[in-house]
Amino acid sequence: MTGGETPIRDPAALEDRIAAWPDGAPLALDTEFVRERTYYPRLCLVQAALAGEILLVDALAIPDGGALARELAGAGRRKLAHAARQDIEALLPLTGEPLAPVFDTQQAAALLGFPAQVGYAELVQQLLGVELAKGHARTNWARRPLSREQLAYAADDVRYLPALADALEERLAAAGRRVWLEEESAALRDVSLYRVDPDAAWRRLKGLERLDAPALAAARSLTAWRERRAMARDRPRGWVLPDAAILELAAIRPRTREALERIDAVPPGTAARAADDLLAAIVAPAEPDSSIGEGTSRPGPGQLKLQKMLQKRLAEIAAELVIQPEVLATRRELAALARGERDVPALSGWRKGVVGEPLLAAI
Repeated sequence: MTGGETPIRDPAALEDRIAAWPDGAPLALDTEFVRERTYYPRLCLVQAALAGEILLVDALAIPDGGALARELAGAGRRKLAHAARQDIEALLPLTGEPLAPVFDTQQAAALLGFPAQVGYAELVQQLLGVELAKGHARTNWARRPLSREQLAYAADDVRYLPALADALEERLAAAGRRVWLEEESAALRDVSLYRVDPDAAWRRLKGLERLDAPALAAARSLTAWRERRAMARDRPRGWVLPDAAILELAAIRPRTREALERIDAVPPGTAARAADDLLAAIVAPAEPDSSIGEGTSRPGPGQLKLQKMLQKRLAEIAAELVIQPEVLATRRELAALARGERDVPALSGWRKGVVGEPLLAAI
C-alpha cells in the first residue's frame, strides 16, 4: 500500500484520485480533529485507504470534503474504521447523516473477547504482528504544516485497517457472531448518538444521587441551558458552566445576583454575563418532576443485593462466551434491571437471548 504521506489540498486533485477508485471496494477511514476549545469537533485531516492507495485529505483546505464527501455519503462502499463513532461524528458536516454501512474493528474485536475499548495499535500488533509508531496521539492537527512524522502516523491509522477487518471478519464468522456485528453496525446509523438532546443532558451528570427532587429539577434546567449555550457558541460545555457549579447551584438555588456571585464554583465571568439566565433556569421548573429522579437515588439494600447477584450471573455468562462482561451489559443496565426496568439494551437484539433472558431468569 502506498505511503500517501503528502496531504491533498486541491479539490481537483482529490477528484482525479478518487475517480480512479474501483467500484464497490471497501474504504478504510480515520479522522484527525480538535475540540479542546469547541463544542463540535473541528475536522482537520481525513485519512482514506482503498485498493492499495492512501489519501490524506487536508480538511482545513477542503472543508466541504470535495469528492471524498460524495464517496462517504454513498452506501455503495463499506466503510472500515476503528472506534467509528467519533469519526462518524466528525464527518457529519460533510455527509449530512451517519456513515453506512460500517465495519468497526473495535466493535468486532470486542465481540471476540478483546477489551471493549481496545486500541487500534494493540489490535494491529496482536493480529497482524506489526508494531506501530507512537508519540503523535496528542498532536495539534489544526497546526500547519504537519511534519512528515505526523503524516506517516496518520497514514498508518488506515494502512492496516483492511487487513485488520479481514482478520476480524474471519474470526467472527468462525465464532458465529457475524450477525452480532451487523446489529452493532446498524445502531451506528442512529443520528441521536452524535447529537445531544439538551433536555436530556442532565443524565450525564455525576453526583445526582445527592440531590433532592427540587434540586434535581433545577439541575435538569441548568444543564439544558448550558448545553444550548455551548452549542450556540461552539464552546466546551465545561467552559460555559462546570459540572460542579451546576450541582452547587441546584443544591443552593440562589434567588439573587448577590447570592449567585457568592458561589465559588460559578466562574466570575459567567456569573457576571449570564446571571439572569442562570437565575431563570434555577426557578424554571415550577413543580418538581418526579420522573427525573428515576435511577438517581441511592439504591437500597435489596436493590444492591439484586445488582450483585446480576453481576455475578453476568460474569458467568461472559466467561462462557469468552467475552468482556461490559460488552454484554453495563453496570447501569444491571442497576436498571434491579429497579424493575425492562427497556434496556441487554433485552433487545442479539443480547436478549444471549444475556438478557438469562439475567431475567436469575431475578
